[in-house]
Amino acid sequence: MRLATWNVNSIRTRVDRVVAFLERSGTDVLAMQETKCRDDQFPLAAFTAAGYEVAHHGLSQWNGVAVASRVGLSDVEVGFPDMPTWGDPPTTEARALGVSVAGVRVWSLYVPNGRELTDPHYVYKLDWLAALRTAAAEQLVRDPGAQVALVGDWNIAPRDEDVWDMTAFAGSTHVSDPERAAFAALLAAGYTEVTRPYTPGAYSYWDYQRLRFPRNEGMRIDLALASPALAARVRGAHIDRDERKGKGASDHVPVVVDLD
Repeated sequence: MRLATWNVNSIRTRVDRVVAFLERSGTDVLAMQETKCRDDQFPLAAFTAAGYEVAHHGLSQWNGVAVASRVGLSDVEVGFPDMPTWGDPPTTEARALGVSVAGVRVWSLYVPNGRELTDPHYVYKLDWLAALRTAAAEQLVRDPGAQVALVGDWNIAPRDEDVWDMTAFAGSTHVSDPERAAFAALLAAGYTEVTRPYTPGAYSYWDYQRLRFPRNEGMRIDLALASPALAARVRGAHIDRDERKGKGASDHVPVVVDLD
């Protein structure tokens, strides 16, 4: 099975590119983030025509997560337990969606950005990650043999090598010690980031501004964490850098994992 994750940065804008990627790449399951639409606005017909079922959770023009599968899709779960809220009035944002596909529990995750280290959104981000860690750890306690994939846009660069220049990120989010510690806590809970061994030095995101992509000034923030049982099935991974090229590209690219 080929599993991919992609922050599509508006599915209505990029549906043709996304479906073309599915058909070209032979991807069986695609987790999407930042769909930027309500459920009734999701371009479902294009996926159906391509042979995919879709589960989507979107509340507005912000956030939004989805999973498309051509190998079955069931047990849709919106959000995880104790997911923190944001806004006024407080709202549980559309940032997490779990589905079962061919025996694998796939979570499409769009981790909060954090904005700035002094911003309340940064605290929200850390709280969100802590709740995710608890939920993910409890899943393995209940069923150590569960095949679980936590994939998506983490808005964290776990290592210095995951950004083009650490000095450019001094005092900013994505690379701070608390964020990295929150990510490491998921690894300590039993999960493994499975793409790094196959994609050394690769990035998955390049800002639209300042010629970041032509200069390869990117970040690795789109990641795939697997439970022990699922990690044992991984036989390869790659980052589809070419999807950042051309007109109408997202600022992220697909991260692909191959399972036996």
